[in-house]
Amino acid sequence: MASVPAQIFGIVNITSDSFSDGGKYLDPEAAVSHGQALLHQGAHVLDVGPASSHPDAGDVSADTEVERLESVWAGLKALGAPISVDSFQPATQRWAMAQGADWLNDINGFANPSLYDELADYDGRLVVMHAIQAKGIATRAAPPEGDIWSIIFRFFEQKLDAFARAGIAQDKLVLDPGMGFFLGNRPETSMAVLAGLNRLKCEFDLPVLVCVSRKSFLRALASPNDTPIAVEQSGAISLAGEMLALEQQVDFIRTHAPEPLTQAMRLRAAGLFFGRQK
Repeated sequence: MASVPAQIFGIVNITSDSFSDGGKYLDPEAAVSHGQALLHQGAHVLDVGPASSHPDAGDVSADTEVERLESVWAGLKALGAPISVDSFQPATQRWAMAQGADWLNDINGFANPSLYDELADYDGRLVVMHAIQAKGIATRAAPPEGDIWSIIFRFFEQKLDAFARAGIAQDKLVLDPGMGFFLGNRPETSMAVLAGLNRLKCEFDLPVLVCVSRKSFLRALASPNDTPIAVEQSGAISLAGEMLALEQQVDFIRTHAPEPLTQAMRLRAAGLFFGRQK
């Protein structure tokens, strides 16, 4: 039986300081135009982020997140695609649920149990991300001691148990192991997880989402010297990482650039990668 093609989350950063495009889509018209372009390039879902989460990002209040989302919501909804809201703040998540967001995407894996009753009643889906940081944005901390997969498995075991006790249906859930600084400051840790993503699917039998787009760990590993490749030159290595994720049977890929991924997926479906047959 042929596998179902992975779906693409197109990133819409309505932020002032995202590491790759901070400020570029903070203007509502620019954000909506960008969302339309992402859909034209092959995105299935628009993942809207009202705050950055890289280690150097500034603090953004939930009120500001909601203001930013309100400014683009009607325009993005009019495009007709499912919308995901990328926030770990409960107040923002509550606003998104009330507005009919199709997805919530939480880099802290929904760390606040006070929200669980509402998540149980929510009709949308949840991207539950693992990070070595229990709460908040990424840091430059070293990876924890021990096998990273054991740590990831333990995180999801505890999370799924808490969700089940709260009545949150498993068919709402998509798992994200985290990448880059969410796994620590050593590129090799992220590469080990990227190369073994199929382990996550086998362990929990749930869909998996991954985001490696423009990540610094790929830029560092691909650099011919000690200077990481610049963000604006990271298209090829991002696509290489995304294709590796596809070989690990992931279900969703979150990316800044859907078009090259969409094209590569067409070639893959035609049997032009790894000896696959049409």
